Amino acid sequence: MTDPAVERDAAEAASAFAHPPVAPDATAAYGEHPDQVIDFYAPRGERSVPAPLVAVLHGGAWRAPYDRQHITPLADFLARRGFAVANIEYRRGRSVPHQGADGPVAGRWPETFDDVAAAMDALPALVAGALPQADVRRTVVTGHSAGGHLALWAAARHVLPAGSPWRLPSPPPLRGVVALAPIADFVVAEELGVCGGASAQLLGGAAAFTERLPYADPAALLPTGIATAIVHGREDIVVPAPVAESYVAAAAKAGEMVGLTLLDGVGHFPLIDPAADACAVVCEEIAQLAW
Repeated sequence: MTDPAVERDAAEAASAFAHPPVAPDATAAYGEHPDQVIDFYAPRGERSVPAPLVAVLHGGAWRAPYDRQHITPLADFLARRGFAVANIEYRRGRSVPHQGADGPVAGRWPETFDDVAAAMDALPALVAGALPQADVRRTVVTGHSAGGHLALWAAARHVLPAGSPWRLPSPPPLRGVVALAPIADFVVAEELGVCGGASAQLLGGAAAFTERLPYADPAALLPTGIATAIVHGREDIVVPAPVAESYVAAAAKAGEMVGLTLLDGVGHFPLIDPAADACAVVCEEIAQLAW
């Protein structure tokens, strides 16, 4: 007998991935590697004031087969609702088995983090040239799944341990973070086997996991002082809701309130599916922080 939860997840994924990729209005490089690029989407329609900027970090368990193309329908969805959008690519794990792994390895240490830090640092200057309609003073960073992790991490670089190459001397200039079904607590994610142990792979394997956790795990980088909201489906079987709930609890323990919206009857993929009602909820959460 087929598991109804698995059937629902498959149907939701099929819907989210059925949309054709949407070409950007401009693309700019923030480094020399082919994956060090940002696609820009201009806000649709006439505007009397500059548009808030949404920086998007795609998911896919930090693995090479999943690039920014699958989230371009969400980028277009946001642009059609008046946002300027920056869709950030970054180096991901190898697409062939490596060091005994059974499949694509999740992420690269330290390159994945190098890229997100470099992209966010370069964003204001690149936006000035590629998206003059954007107001970088109203930047919200969002991301889905593994990209939700990276969004939370990007907003927490000022609380990284001293000596980290990614540490910022002060909080990044963000209006806030909207993390969508994020892998927000690596310890809980590993306990639950999220994405086949992707969190540990991202950090270089079990031997390096504990040592590198303070440099990478959002749940260890609190409080940030930056407005943070999480949107998560209650029926998510890819990144179960307890992963986000653990992050919210860690934030509360650190004296910080993180908004958590749990959507009934929603799994992992409707959050990035323009055809799903959940995507409108995501847009509203971003708008509340951007304005």
